[in-house]
Amino acid sequence: MFGNLNHHEIEEVLKQQIVGHIGCHANDVTYVVPISYVYDGTYIYGYTFEGMKLNMMRANPKVCFQVDNLSNLANWQSVVTWGRFEELADSEPRNQAIQKLMSRHLPMIHSETMHIAPQWPFPASDTENLKGITFRIRLEKKTGRYERSSDQHYFAT
Repeated sequence: MFGNLNHHEIEEVLKQQIVGHIGCHANDVTYVVPISYVYDGTYIYGYTFEGMKLNMMRANPKVCFQVDNLSNLANWQSVVTWGRFEELADSEPRNQAIQKLMSRHLPMIHSETMHIAPQWPFPASDTENLKGITFRIRLEKKTGRYERSSDQHYFAT
């Protein structure tokens, strides 16, 4: 069966996953790149360093964000969202975002790029001096699709 995810299912996919893809476009170039993230029901929060993705989002803050929940090729959910990039330079919103990112549940095996602070997995005692750029994407539109094998039930509805 193939169909559309309802609002609740879209929210669950966004909250349960930790890796998604940002699509950005600036200066006649489109760029799609994976990021680790956390979703709080309003914003996608991310942490990055200077580079192409950040430069493009600064030039054109309208972005697309996509995430999958893939069990196998016959059982999957996919969510596509559109929103606006916001760089978090002020201390209070930046620290709140870092705390959200640090408190997410990560799998046992993961990369160093998912570590926000050098003392990971312990919370950073001083988030003010962490290198890197914290940002959020205010989601404005969300859609979702799914495919579910008729003989297997991998996702709760």
